[in-house]
Amino acid sequence: MGNPVRDYHQASKHRLDRYAPGPGVLDWANQPYPWRIYEGAPRLPFALAADALEARYNDLRCGVLPAPAPLDCPHLGILFELSLALSAWKEYRGIGWALRCNPSSGNLHPTEAYMITPGLPGIEPGVYHYLSRDHVLEQRMATHEEWSSAFRGNGILVALSSIYWREAWKYGMRAYRYCQHDCGHAIAALAYAAAALGWQAQVIDGAADDDIARLAGLDRATDFALVEREAPDVLLLVGDLTAAVEVERLVEHAGGCAWHGGANRLSDEHVAWPEIDRVRAAAHKPRHRPAAANLPAGLPNPVAPGFDLPAAALFRQRRSAVAFDGMTRMPTQAFFALLAALLPRANTPPWNAWPRAPEVHLALFVHRIDGLAPGLYLLLRDPAALPELQRALRPEWLWEKFGPPHLPLYLLLPKDLRQAAQLVSCHQEIAATSCFALGMVAHFALAEHKRWRYRELFWECGMVGQVLYLEAEAAGLRGTGIGCFFDDEMHELLGLRGHDWQSLYHFAVGGPVEDVRLTTLPPYLARRDLSLG
Repeated sequence: MGNPVRDYHQASKHRLDRYAPGPGVLDWANQPYPWRIYEGAPRLPFALAADALEARYNDLRCGVLPAPAPLDCPHLGILFELSLALSAWKEYRGIGWALRCNPSSGNLHPTEAYMITPGLPGIEPGVYHYLSRDHVLEQRMATHEEWSSAFRGNGILVALSSIYWREAWKYGMRAYRYCQHDCGHAIAALAYAAAALGWQAQVIDGAADDDIARLAGLDRATDFALVEREAPDVLLLVGDLTAAVEVERLVEHAGGCAWHGGANRLSDEHVAWPEIDRVRAAAHKPRHRPAAANLPAGLPNPVAPGFDLPAAALFRQRRSAVAFDGMTRMPTQAFFALLAALLPRANTPPWNAWPRAPEVHLALFVHRIDGLAPGLYLLLRDPAALPELQRALRPEWLWEKFGPPHLPLYLLLPKDLRQAAQLVSCHQEIAATSCFALGMVAHFALAEHKRWRYRELFWECGMVGQVLYLEAEAAGLRGTGIGCFFDDEMHELLGLRGHDWQSLYHFAVGGPVEDVRLTTLPPYLARRDLSLG
């Protein structure tokens, strides 16, 4: 009997002689509406107050968090403002589109967010949908004291879901992968924003997909009649160190409560992608007993990047580069600082949100880094993976330890690989004109045994990508995720055989070329509520 997860992964690979099945021609008139709205649901507006935060990005990346902010409506507004809200509007010849703090493949944004709260100053107990377009909460469900008693300490829950059609409209079969990348970016964005408030975000590993669907109201067929459904992804506990919650008690009460609003329709017509339906069913996550992550706490802090920016400013200035200049060089210390920020630390965002030891490592194409020979390098995000990866990769690789002692960075091949990097990244120049490009190599064998881990490998890649985005900005550079790459050609280059290790996401960092034709506008131009009051 076949493995549906492996079957999907193989079928959704891009290859030199053909790309993964897609729509062919984009039906622009049927492009999904970019915002999910619950029509008829009461609304609670958030203030725009993030500029009042004093947290600095350099402190957060070293695990130095401010004193916990009050868990109330104004500060929860900041949590969403710095993680999932709009960061700017772009305009070209009268056509405008929104950018957000959390990146997305094709800027299509399949990820939706729901807040589950015990009742806080300014917010009734219940379930709320976050509408980023207006920076408001839509009250989906109001509940009672029994619900609130499942929470202990100062915390809320945030549930993330995906609307696969938003990505499948453009990317076809491969869209399921991109939705998982985006979920990982959103997890990391929430973890960073929580840290800026002195809080911590933690993935609740034991929660099942059915639990998330019940808590967020995603299993309510009457609320999604004839519209695009949402797939439950992940549940996070957000708050200070006292926060705890009994998820199963909340699930028991959610079904008997009154719900408000019906979901809007995003497209008039849809194209079916049965492969996505099959892999979604195969990767369905049950309740389970989580294991300890055992993240290291003793690693030295990464050295400061080039610019010491307020966290709020950095989170909102993050952009995806569309082109690199092919000339900018990255200083050695900035490169090592960026790589060090990718190593998981138990007290540092976003890794303090992740419940597992790392399973994703980086194959780096170094092009223009001062003091480093161009070539292929490997960063082990868990040094314990060294023996297995040495067996899995080409036997002729050098495995020469490079960089600071605490950084598990190895030179495999000293050679100009710009053409190879561009080739495996679907011939895209950004992989060659950057300072460096990379492929994220994941321990895919995990998904062979627990199929729901398939999604989580992509989530971890998305979290790595979010760190790369922010670290690039802090170094005065820019990053961009690369979802289009030739999977098996990358594996062939590395020497990988079989399915135990797979490259799941590519990325590049370099000196950006700005598109001067575009006009940039503030994200909420009509809003003037810029204080915590």
